[in-house]
Amino acid sequence: MEHRFIGNDRPAAAQRGLESSEPGLSQYMLRVYNHMAAALVLTGVVAYVGAASGLYASIAATPLFWVVLLAPLALVFLLSFRIERIGLGAARISFWSYAALVGLSLSGIFLVYTGESIARVFLVSAATYGATSLYGYTARADLSRFSSFLFMGLAGIVIAGLVNLFLASTALQIVVSVIGVLVFTGLTAYDTQRIRDIYIAGEDDVIAGKKAIVGALALYLDFLNIFLMLLRLLGDRRR
Repeated sequence: MEHRFIGNDRPAAAQRGLESSEPGLSQYMLRVYNHMAAALVLTGVVAYVGAASGLYASIAATPLFWVVLLAPLALVFLLSFRIERIGLGAARISFWSYAALVGLSLSGIFLVYTGESIARVFLVSAATYGATSLYGYTARADLSRFSSFLFMGLAGIVIAGLVNLFLASTALQIVVSVIGVLVFTGLTAYDTQRIRDIYIAGEDDVIAGKKAIVGALALYLDFLNIFLMLLRLLGDRRR
């Protein structure tokens, strides 16, 4: 997902090399990963509680379900395109609210797939994501040259997914999931390098905090999509 606040170009600070700002950069990236990991934990907890308590089942057949489904999209646009105009506190509240609402909307996976397969796929996703993100962080080659192909693939996934809502083709779903894993794995490396390259030593805490939140959102979305695509491929459905 494109984020105007972060930007896609490699700024002059990145071109000068990372050595001079390595300690600060490490702290900044840790801040991004901590936000992203905490959001995933929140999503997982809300998803499980929503399924176990019956809350998801109670709203699934009501108009409220569409509110839960569409509200996260509104928050994504807020964080992606209006982040410069809102305060750091509001950005944090929007981010945590987004993670919680996504968790509630995903409660259904605990009703469709077995707990063991969800845990197994999560571990596979974490290993895949971790290795790819580490590559993006350490790579010296400019990965932005692949961005057009990645976003073309992302657009193709969205279109194919919408078409499959009407076709309900298992074969098409498998193809979309396989391509989706490849695309979001590539986006993980690209987004990690992009977040790394926008770091500026000594930047204002508010601006740095907003950058960390938007960066965490991008990585959160990459991981979540890898997990969901792999779950469709490897998850064991309840009988």
